[in-house]
Amino acid sequence: MYNNYCDNWERLVGAVFDREKLKKLALAHSRESSSSSISWLDSPIHEQILQLEGFKSPSTVNEPDWERLLPSDYEGLISRSVNRVAYATKKDLYLSLCEFPILLDGGKMSFHLDKRTGKKCYMIGAKELAISWGETPMYWEWKSQMDSSFSMVAKLLSVWWLDIRGKIDTKMLSPKTQYAVYLVYKLEQNYYGLGSANAMIKFLIREDDAKAKKRATTLRLQPPGYTNSQNAVARRPDGWMEVVMGHFYNDKGDEGMVEARLLETDCQKSGLIVEGIEFRPLNANGVIFSKKYVKTVKKGLLSKFRISQ
Repeated sequence: MYNNYCDNWERLVGAVFDREKLKKLALAHSRESSSSSISWLDSPIHEQILQLEGFKSPSTVNEPDWERLLPSDYEGLISRSVNRVAYATKKDLYLSLCEFPILLDGGKMSFHLDKRTGKKCYMIGAKELAISWGETPMYWEWKSQMDSSFSMVAKLLSVWWLDIRGKIDTKMLSPKTQYAVYLVYKLEQNYYGLGSANAMIKFLIREDDAKAKKRATTLRLQPPGYTNSQNAVARRPDGWMEVVMGHFYNDKGDEGMVEARLLETDCQKSGLIVEGIEFRPLNANGVIFSKKYVKTVKKGLLSKFRISQ
């Protein structure tokens, strides 16, 4: 049975990534209630594959199969980590990357795998964003915050022209994948002028700002419960908030840079704290690292998950 499993591993992974095929498989797999089928669809990808193939436990899967779930460039990614990534098995590495991000390139961005799809997720830290007037002390303040994975976050003191841009090379992302882009932020208790803002996504080789503005969507930045908009804010497990800025499809990763932009120029505003802009698969699992993880990463310690200096 194992040889057959190995021969068909890639086919199974492809079937799990294809959501329409997966739904049909789920319906054929069980005659149980629809809520049970939905629960199965939302389970981690490796569990879905195991169920499709009839395995009872991840321990029955061999090391080469766990490696197939890792990105093809995983060795290059972990070599860029701020903290040296050590792991006993490919299974340990895969599961660790699904649960906890690693900081890359001197802390400029974080990387993790989406638990439900196994695809790549990146957050661009605030210091790597293009923020208008961001280096002017009377408008923005840069500070350390214990519940952030990054060394610095950006705090808006007072500005009229709010313009924040974050971009990533599409070749870094998973191909054949629909991505959502999220602003990750907080609001101070006495914030003002931040009821809404415009957001736009564009491929730099295709569009200029004028064309992108025509497709802009309006975001509601108030905390959860303040709005029923389709772009409503969500509370993340790590204590930050996020709101969807837009979506795009990454085909072969040959579209160059994709940029997400937040823009609001109608009134004076204050009290926005920006951690970063995150790119992750659309409707992906939203489990994000905990505050405990953030604190240990800052000290260079995470022995529980075999990540060390």
